[in-house]
Amino acid sequence: MRSEAHFCGSAGRRLRQMAGLIGAMLQIAAYCAAQGLPAEYVVGPNDVLAITVVDQPQLTGKYIVRADGSFTFPLLGRLQAGGLTVQAVETDMHDRLAKGYLKDPQIGVSVDQFRSQQIFVIGEVRQPGPLQFTGSMSVIEALARAGSTTERAGPEAVIVRPTSGSATPAAPAAVERAQNGKDKESEVIRVNLQNLQTGTLSQNVTLRSGDTIFVARAESVFVSGLVRTAGEYVIRKGMTVRQVLALAGGVSERGSTKRIQIIRQVDGVETTIGANLQDPVRPGDTIVVRERFF
Repeated sequence: MRSEAHFCGSAGRRLRQMAGLIGAMLQIAAYCAAQGLPAEYVVGPNDVLAITVVDQPQLTGKYIVRADGSFTFPLLGRLQAGGLTVQAVETDMHDRLAKGYLKDPQIGVSVDQFRSQQIFVIGEVRQPGPLQFTGSMSVIEALARAGSTTERAGPEAVIVRPTSGSATPAAPAAVERAQNGKDKESEVIRVNLQNLQTGTLSQNVTLRSGDTIFVARAESVFVSGLVRTAGEYVIRKGMTVRQVLALAGGVSERGSTKRIQIIRQVDGVETTIGANLQDPVRPGDTIVVRERFF
């Protein structure tokens, strides 16, 4: 946080040399403590800037950046902020105020409301849609703000990051192209949600404005026939018929573990095959347990 560190350090040294400015020192301390914003954050239209000028309450306040990237500030008139970093805005204002308006002005600029930049969360989350990008956001924070994943979520999330810097969401077709390596304008980052939930922080990717997080639906199979609880069940890679039947509560008293069939799509054709408990299942399979003879 170069901007905040520079401001807090230089302002603190100067204020300590001046008597009777305890209030100003407290003001700077509060400002510094509140900052969590990277200095490289680029201001955009509709962002709300919080500007602090020490000992100048008439200048201190919140300012909305207009659609053209400008905002109006007392004494200085209309200033350009859009496309500039927070640090650049702060430096520009300091230099302008120092030219005939204030002697050695102490100024701090932060973003009070992030409105110009967004990320997008789609797929198996409870509240899919855009999220305001706050300059520093991780996958965990984004998923939490989207209401967390649903019970149908798969074990992996895919982050599609446009290399062009676009701030529009990636359409489902674009997500698929990116996953298959066919979209040269996007970078794909895969996040193992199971590892993330168990504390593997390397999976907690730091996001950028314009990122799209896609949480795919988990792979599943259907279980029917003489089982205790027929229905659709989420599976993991490598699961067997025995394991899936356990999810369904096991075979009922009338069912037979020796009369199991799997209905499976093979090359687009529905095929029925005999199965035993050790056979692996595939996504989309329908496992049917038939009645025992005796």
